Amino acid sequence: MKHNGMGTLLCSLLLLGCARQPAMESLVPKEPSGAPDYICTWNLQGYVTSYAGNEQMRRAMNEENLFGKGAYQNWAELFPAIRADLYFVMDDSWDIPLEENAAGDNPYLGTVELNEERFSSFKGTPAKRLKQLTQRLKKLGWKGAGGWICAQRAPRLAAVPEEDYWTERLRATHEAGFSYWKVDWGREAGNDSWRRMLTELGRKHAPQLWIEHAMKYEYVEFSDVFRTYDVENVIAQPVTIQRVVQLLPRRAADGAKGIVNCEDEPYIAAGLGCAIGIMRHPFAGSLPDGRQDEAFPPVGHNYKKCLDEVVRAVRWHRLAEPFAVDGRYAVDSVWLTDTWELRENETWNKGRPVGTVLCERAPARVSRGMPLPEVADTSALRPYVLASRYPNGAVAVAAIGRAAGREYVEREAAVTVAGSDWQAPVGLFGRFGAVTLVYPSVPAEMAGMEVWAQDLAGDSPVNITSEVKVEGNRLTVPGTVITRVGLMKATPGDKSAPGLVLKMRLPAGSGRHAE
Repeated sequence: MKHNGMGTLLCSLLLLGCARQPAMESLVPKEPSGAPDYICTWNLQGYVTSYAGNEQMRRAMNEENLFGKGAYQNWAELFPAIRADLYFVMDDSWDIPLEENAAGDNPYLGTVELNEERFSSFKGTPAKRLKQLTQRLKKLGWKGAGGWICAQRAPRLAAVPEEDYWTERLRATHEAGFSYWKVDWGREAGNDSWRRMLTELGRKHAPQLWIEHAMKYEYVEFSDVFRTYDVENVIAQPVTIQRVVQLLPRRAADGAKGIVNCEDEPYIAAGLGCAIGIMRHPFAGSLPDGRQDEAFPPVGHNYKKCLDEVVRAVRWHRLAEPFAVDGRYAVDSVWLTDTWELRENETWNKGRPVGTVLCERAPARVSRGMPLPEVADTSALRPYVLASRYPNGAVAVAAIGRAAGREYVEREAAVTVAGSDWQAPVGLFGRFGAVTLVYPSVPAEMAGMEVWAQDLAGDSPVNITSEVKVEGNRLTVPGTVITRVGLMKATPGDKSAPGLVLKMRLPAGSGRHAE
């Protein structure tokens, strides 16, 4: 360890028996987070039908696929490591008859009642059926259950007054213990007053329910959660970052939770204090019909080979939960440009012919609740660097890779960020040359600190005190340490970038041990 006076004392502690100290407990709490993170089934519906069109995908939403033991079934037992942290959100058509799979003038869209035909083993009133499903999912370890909601009253029930209609469904939702409404398109999708009404009714009649909105950015101001919406995965990173950036000037008002869900970009979520909506899944390789998976093609970031990053970011939320937009942010004036040249079956967007070059831009640096990070790399392919200070003092830093023609580039830049309280956890996500934390002061306690780190996918911290550099109020963690520790629990074959939590503490036996 390179050091000044503080470092000399630290080295002395190491020589006096740091190795004899008892192992530290996991830096990640055992208790699930309170974050509104979820897995959504839409791409599972797509995969099992080989993306044969929306009607076939809707048909795939049924009890057999959720709980059956056949090929590409048993969706309810995915993601065992983080199931307790996630809501299981059924996408489009859980609430309509099996043969009513068209959109447009479908008279059942917006029913919001577990369909008896699709879920035949669940009996009784709408509330009782939904409660039985919810309890079954919770018994399998999920935090709770949720569903996709068409933004409209079902046409076949148009005679029911609007507020009465939604009050009835919200009360049934509350009785059932149903936890999440993903409110999407429909006749009222862009109706400001309707979305406000739904939110207000939800708080009154189903206070435990998360209601997620989308479409207009201003909706985040009154929403529990606002979703940044669909992206093409070959160029998803800059698109997602620019959408989050457009939301950050907003302020949650009137008690709204105001959380941004940036969908299936877990390291962006960690770096910018957002919730996660998981769309990827473990069914990898070609589709059942033999074609390449167009939603998650095995190129670029290659999401199907990056499941560990989901685990790491979701578990980070046990340490630091997503937080409301509050107008406190900073955005780089420099924007970077990503490109991707499409080949066959690399996007769900049928309007993109082979050979199309996708081009998207996003700010090079973004921060929330803290100054912009300093990035030593000024090259055209430097990573997007995101940083946030969470309300509890935790700090997260994320280096996000770039799409460059036909490559996904992850340059290892040296990054410097403002630290928080020295005892607060630090999350590092991505590949770095080094990360330096600059603390506002050097309290006396820091003179005898230890530095511990842990792969967020695991439960075994390691003492890295001898591998870091301390100079006054600056703590530098080399990129080689971030990579080694942040991949200690990597799944064989997984291509996720590192993700770790760092924490300082006083040595055991010091009499002032800080956990």
